[in-house]
Amino acid sequence: MKRSHLPLLLLLFPVTCIQSGCASRSNETVQTTQTAQGTEAAQESGWTQLFNGNDLTGWEQVNGSAAYRVEDGAIVGTTTMNSPNSFLAADKEYGDYILEFEVMLDNDINSGVQFRSISDPAVMGGRVHGYQFELDPSDRKWTGGIYDEARRGWLYPLSLNPDAQSAFKKGEWNKARIEAIGNKIKTWINDVPVAAVVDDMTPSGLIALQVHSIGNAEDAGKEIKWRNIRIKTSDLEHREGHDAFVVNLVPNTLTEQEKEQGWSLLWDGETTEGWRGAYKDKFPEGGWKVQDGELHVLESGGGESVHGGDIVTEKEYDAFDLQVQFKLTEGANSGIKYFVTEKENVQNASAIGLEYQLLDDEKHPDAKMGRDGNRTIASLYDLKTSEKNKRFLKPIGEWNQARLIVRPDKTVEHWLNGIKVLEYERGSEEFRNLVAQSKYKNWENFGEAEKGHILLQDHGNNVAFRSIKIKEL
Repeated sequence: MKRSHLPLLLLLFPVTCIQSGCASRSNETVQTTQTAQGTEAAQESGWTQLFNGNDLTGWEQVNGSAAYRVEDGAIVGTTTMNSPNSFLAADKEYGDYILEFEVMLDNDINSGVQFRSISDPAVMGGRVHGYQFELDPSDRKWTGGIYDEARRGWLYPLSLNPDAQSAFKKGEWNKARIEAIGNKIKTWINDVPVAAVVDDMTPSGLIALQVHSIGNAEDAGKEIKWRNIRIKTSDLEHREGHDAFVVNLVPNTLTEQEKEQGWSLLWDGETTEGWRGAYKDKFPEGGWKVQDGELHVLESGGGESVHGGDIVTEKEYDAFDLQVQFKLTEGANSGIKYFVTEKENVQNASAIGLEYQLLDDEKHPDAKMGRDGNRTIASLYDLKTSEKNKRFLKPIGEWNQARLIVRPDKTVEHWLNGIKVLEYERGSEEFRNLVAQSKYKNWENFGEAEKGHILLQDHGNNVAFRSIKIKEL
């Protein structure tokens, strides 16, 4: 061996390997690396680029007049005054798929990416509507939430998953992922699980990039940029590790993920099993009806428990998370009560318990009674007023979702359509002061039972319930 070759040899093989004859291990390392690269390539197979990085071939603007251009390998949308929401849509519709893209946008504007969306000249004049992956760099931090554009509004606000609110990075490229497989939709931002929705309203449709309308000239000229837009339509599987709260809009069903999280159906959608009349040993013979997956309390002139009467769960609960979808008719009054013990022996009236109020605030006089509106929808009836944004309240005749969280530490939360509207602590000084000023002031230890039944109220108005679920805490 010539001395001049030794340095090169040492670069290729450490002295220890030369001395021990371990060149074979270097070959193993090469083979391992090649195997890893092959595995990675296999995992990345099946993707199709939706954007070629050079021009807008394969894309078409379907709404609005905001400008879209290609610059430095990215699609750039620019806000403009006097334009409705603008959408640049891929020229093909898709059903089941996984969509990934990178996005960066100005900190002062809101945007989104439509998926499984519709633009039909015969519907709303061709206005794009459907699911939207929210892009929200504001202090609200709802990026990755799911909004139903021009249709149902918010399906998954990030109030339901606050741990994901810090995943989006302002002023940087962010990687987004949408999994739309069957009726299950899941979103990710920078590999952080964000939203989980189960819904079968729109199984296929457009993918489109949104430039939101603006009302302030100072916001004109702001930019949203997208790049590395790709889609996979075969061999689809949900990525593991998405354990966020699930918004399930398919009535009276539970997904495997919900079951794993501890949820169970409190009403099966078909029978009256698990429920009975308050102060009774069986379900009322009249006043209630099960029809088409809905549990109806029937109209009987607005009287309180004068027809079928209230119904209660056969089981009692202490700490729980409860979901109930409800639909009110015009002028309706009802309620969801909890910690109902049936010890009060009330005659010809609703059983006593804490109440999540259900009310047509516009038409029912109770909305103007009580103190500071504490008899309005989602309020703790006659005790504490819910703080609602009307934007998150569905109209009379549409389904709303109540959620009640009663924690082991006695804190209670009322939620309405994914937004927390009030919180209090049972047995606290504040709570007892509220009781002392209410219609319940003469009931000893009102609302402080260790456990109790959950009740659906018969107040003589036609109200429907469905998708009643509970998770014991």
